[in-house]
Amino acid sequence: MTRYDLNGRVIAITGATGGLGLAAAKALRNRGAKLALFDLNLEALQAQARELGSPEVAAGWVANVRSMDSLSAAMAAAAAHFGGIDVVIAGAGIGIAGSLETMDPREFDRVIDINLNGVWRTFRAALPHVKARRGYLLAISSMAAFIHSPLNVHYTASKAGVWAMCNSARLELKHEGVGVGTFHPTFFKTPMMDAIVDGPCSTLVWNKHQGIWQFVALEEVVNALVDCIEYRRETVTVPKRNNVVAHAPGFARKLIERIGFNDGRIAQAMKQHNEG
Repeated sequence: MTRYDLNGRVIAITGATGGLGLAAAKALRNRGAKLALFDLNLEALQAQARELGSPEVAAGWVANVRSMDSLSAAMAAAAAHFGGIDVVIAGAGIGIAGSLETMDPREFDRVIDINLNGVWRTFRAALPHVKARRGYLLAISSMAAFIHSPLNVHYTASKAGVWAMCNSARLELKHEGVGVGTFHPTFFKTPMMDAIVDGPCSTLVWNKHQGIWQFVALEEVVNALVDCIEYRRETVTVPKRNNVVAHAPGFARKLIERIGFNDGRIAQAMKQHNEG
């Protein structure tokens, strides 16, 4: 497969000031990419851009993935600033524990709107610019697209939806020369994960992240992300051994559920969560 040289390419990232966004931006800048950084906090974006280099190679714009107008304006501004956009990483996302029984419907809607609808809005806003460069769209999904754990009905639905949406979009855009990929890491350290690591999901459902639920290093995730873009890959899992789960979801789902989840511990986690 021919390598897609990132030197001089303009890469737009939503969720740029998050844990993965920060690390990915640095790695991509080291490959010579120019970076259009999108997030909600202008001060954080400006600080990130200054750390990455001059305005000619890194700049930030406030963008809300829950607003089509906000994303369209930010993409247009970035394209005007850099002369175009080659690659877009839809990286904005949230994760919170919650059960079907107790979750506020507004929280469910919020997770779906950011994690799934936000990817659609990002791609839609970026598409005219990326089509002009025959570029690449990448959505940050999760292994949760394939492994559907309890207390995560909202999150797994959003990530599985991203995977399915990108599979459809890839077929639509192939004749335009636009690539579409989904990126599916397992657990790795971010502020989002720090917020739930001591909760009942981590302790009871995911066995304190031991065994098959263990964390992988952020560096491994970022290296795989850069490789994913450089080779315009379709579906990438981190670690690579999780490919079997991605490519055989029907069989692997039941196997993973049998190995990874304990009915008694799930019941205990549900009780703790619902009473908390």
